[in-house]
Amino acid sequence: MPAIGTISLSIDLEVTRMRRAGFGYLLVHFVEDPDTHSEQIYFSLSDGDDPLRWRRLWGGNPRLASQIGTTGIRDPHIVRRPGGGFYIVATDLRVWLPGGPQWQAFRQFGSRSILVWESPDLLEWSEPRLVEIAPENAGMAWAPEAYFDEESGDFLVHFASCLYGADDLERAHPGPAQILVARTRDFRSFSQAVPYLEMAGGVIDMTVVKDAGRVHRFAKHDDSASDSWQVFHQSVPGFFSRDPRLHARNIGGDSGFPAEGPLIFRTHDEERWYLWIDEYSRMPQGYRAFTTVDIESGDWVAVPPERFDVPPNTKHGAVLPLQGDEWQKLNELA
Repeated sequence: MPAIGTISLSIDLEVTRMRRAGFGYLLVHFVEDPDTHSEQIYFSLSDGDDPLRWRRLWGGNPRLASQIGTTGIRDPHIVRRPGGGFYIVATDLRVWLPGGPQWQAFRQFGSRSILVWESPDLLEWSEPRLVEIAPENAGMAWAPEAYFDEESGDFLVHFASCLYGADDLERAHPGPAQILVARTRDFRSFSQAVPYLEMAGGVIDMTVVKDAGRVHRFAKHDDSASDSWQVFHQSVPGFFSRDPRLHARNIGGDSGFPAEGPLIFRTHDEERWYLWIDEYSRMPQGYRAFTTVDIESGDWVAVPPERFDVPPNTKHGAVLPLQGDEWQKLNELA
């Protein structure tokens, strides 16, 4: 029988190993509810290190709100800052107002700014700020995400927007939604946004991850045509490279429910990837999960519903793999 001191040392070593490898996951998202103002930022925490079982923190109440811009927050994305700290960016859009959603108006005259928060530790957060990022001829700035470019040291903030001609003052003839990208280092000043990804019919909701020297991007082909790619998966050698390789299209199309807002993350053991898609027409609304152990294969296998437990109406967000004691600290403040 091992001595007490040996057991204690083994436990300490296991805790140290877990903290070095990472433990737990944070889901940053909003909630869809036409009857209450839930277009705010919620934090959900994984059940221990299980990336498929979740609970909302702070008693199910929103963690971050906005009283600026449209006063609505959708599509939040969180990114870890090299050297420490975090940023959250989100869409400045409030859909649920008297009269209901006015999607055409949102595309024509929506906010051209994004919302930004900063935190040193995931616990304390700055007040939100509005940063104008879309060009003057844009109709909106939707679903912003931030990707850190190691080569330049810049964050590449990409988002979806419809562009209008200079003489289209009433914005009656929008181009299809496309992905634009701007550079920043401080999330206060941004370079001029430039076109990044265009598709016939439109494209929205891009998310990006790098693996084995290739940049994998997932997005929604925003086209109702029968041959639409819907949620698809491509990769390129570098963020701005051309000639993408198509890995998968119409991911999740077998369910019969349209989907958008993909999110992607790798587990701490670095052997498994999870891809979630937001099936926005299914009631209650929320995510459906897929997985693979080989992201290059594009073979995304559906996770059985009984294995995936996320509170209903959890909408369009991002999963952050946690490090050190981040999960423990968030769990203590829940």
